[in-house]
Amino acid sequence: MDVSQTIVLALIQGLSEFLPISSSAHLILVPKLTNWTDQGLVFDVVVHMGTLSAVIFYYQAMIKSLFFDFYHSIIKRQIIGQSKLAWGVLLGTIPIGLVGVIFKDFVAVDLRSIEIIAYTTLVFGLLLGFANWSNHKNKNPKSAISWIDVSFVSMMQILALIPGTSRSGITITACMLVGLSRKLSIQFSFLLSIPVITLSLILMLVDLYHQTQLVSVSLLVLGFVVSTISAYATIIFVIRLIDMVGMTPFIVYRLTLGVFLFFL
Repeated sequence: MDVSQTIVLALIQGLSEFLPISSSAHLILVPKLTNWTDQGLVFDVVVHMGTLSAVIFYYQAMIKSLFFDFYHSIIKRQIIGQSKLAWGVLLGTIPIGLVGVIFKDFVAVDLRSIEIIAYTTLVFGLLLGFANWSNHKNKNPKSAISWIDVSFVSMMQILALIPGTSRSGITITACMLVGLSRKLSIQFSFLLSIPVITLSLILMLVDLYHQTQLVSVSLLVLGFVVSTISAYATIIFVIRLIDMVGMTPFIVYRLTLGVFLFFL
């Protein structure tokens, strides 16, 4: 890898991780379309650490509150403050964690084709459009999440293992389909990303333990910095944009990209 490739791929990871457009799809597509060599597992680990750092930094105050309420809900055996949201994040991660571990090799080898990405980009773009429409029509969105909501969102999140689906996209879609407000949908989706990215990092580190790769420390540092800054800026941008215009720009992008990929 050279400096320009490092910056581009780190930007893609940082920008697309929290946009409903699928970071995994873009990290697969760009090397295929540009004939770049694979960036390697070490680089993937570093840029994922960057996006994880960004979302933790952005939600640091809320995370502290969630941890506090979660701890006291265990001690007192009752829902306290935002402990239900904390439990939702924890329980909502279990399905995708189990399926991800069991089918890790299948996903990594058999689901990385441009054809699959084209289909998932289109199908889940249309589903996002429907969810956005239904959310707009809903005059009384829910401001609190229920256990049924958590169950539905967590099962839908499993689909994010398929490249092109988008983890943030499918979870925001699921949240809006069950009637949650846009604000809570985005918040729950982004909080869910913390344990999910952490689990994916653990799996990558396990694989990395069995590999020997020559790496440039300076390029890894650059990748980490670029992915962290771009991810943090994206979180701020997404929250403000969706609050103003909804999901329409991302729906249009997904449909356009999906049609383009069918011509490749």
